[in-house]
Amino acid sequence: MGAPPPGGAERGRSGPFGTGEEAAAAVVAVAVVAAMGRLLLALAVGLVAVVAGSQPPLQRRVVREVLEYFHGRGSVHFLFREQSLEGVQERQDPSGTFVQLRVNLVQTNCRKRAQRTHNCKAVENRRRPACLACYKFDTSDVPKVLDKYHNCAPSHHLAVKEIKQRDEAECRAVEEAGKALDALYLPGMFAFSRAYQA
Repeated sequence: MGAPPPGGAERGRSGPFGTGEEAAAAVVAVAVVAAMGRLLLALAVGLVAVVAGSQPPLQRRVVREVLEYFHGRGSVHFLFREQSLEGVQERQDPSGTFVQLRVNLVQTNCRKRAQRTHNCKAVENRRRPACLACYKFDTSDVPKVLDKYHNCAPSHHLAVKEIKQRDEAECRAVEEAGKALDALYLPGMFAFSRAYQA
């Protein structure tokens, strides 16, 4: 028997993880599993971002403004966040874009005046109000609000027949905003106004 091969281990001997080749294969397998776990996590985070980003910009803006409106009320002392959206409608006409949606909110454990709001958790068995919002935006590059309507209340109140009828009437009025200006346009008005300026 000669001297052991370089590297200090004798050929054919196995350590706690088998032979050196088996140990190397085990290390590679662990690294591959860890990399796959990181990849799956990255894909999951990316999917959440895609779903959140798939909401059209005007709808995101309405949700943001509804939350600002809701938190601006004096009776609200805790932060609320969006739990879900229902009944989303977005329609365009020559006068602009109409957006109607219902935002279901959930109360968090953070006070309204809290400095840090990124660690706020939903509080179970607390108030879960809903806000109906109707907005009409003009057709400019940065859309301006022509008219809007909010109604925030406990979700079961929004189902009451009288309240529902009032909400529907208010939203119809919001949708009509800006249409009266279109009705005043007559053929040739632009040509005559340009000629008058000259």
